Amino acid sequence: MPTRVRGALWLLMLLCAGTAGATDPAADFKSVDQDVQSLKKQLIDLNRDLFKLEEELLYAASTQVAVFLSVDVGTFFALDSVELKLDDKDVTDYLYTEREVKALHRGGVQRLFLGNLKAGEHELIAFFTGKGPHERDYRRGTTIKFDKAIGAKYIELKISDRAASLQPEFVVRQWE
Repeated sequence: MPTRVRGALWLLMLLCAGTAGATDPAADFKSVDQDVQSLKKQLIDLNRDLFKLEEELLYAASTQVAVFLSVDVGTFFALDSVELKLDDKDVTDYLYTEREVKALHRGGVQRLFLGNLKAGEHELIAFFTGKGPHERDYRRGTTIKFDKAIGAKYIELKISDRAASLQPEFVVRQWE
């Protein structure tokens, strides 16, 4: 059991024991309320610390891979869903709401995947489904082969318009 949890439990036992023989109930309630508020704050801080520790343990920086999605303009493609495959394994299937698509059009960036990969060569395949030009169903894919070295790897999938051909363009970019 972590030291902070033991300390919080010990403090709670002291509070309970200290109020057993008190004579002024109003002062006791005020004191207990302050102590409870202090314990709540300590537990919230502990929960935040445990969440950070869990993230660091599960997604160590040396093996971490993150894939993000962004949309630029989007007049030639209305996004419905994205499917990601990493080394021939399905890692993400995401179906978008109208509100989420609007957020992406306003400059939002979505983290589609966060996981661990060993160093070496890997392949990422993304399938985009939606409505293309002239309101036709549209399904396109893009692939990237990348080398994962020691350290975090960030990949962006970007949907943009290619005005010359009046078609959407799906670009994959690695962040350094």
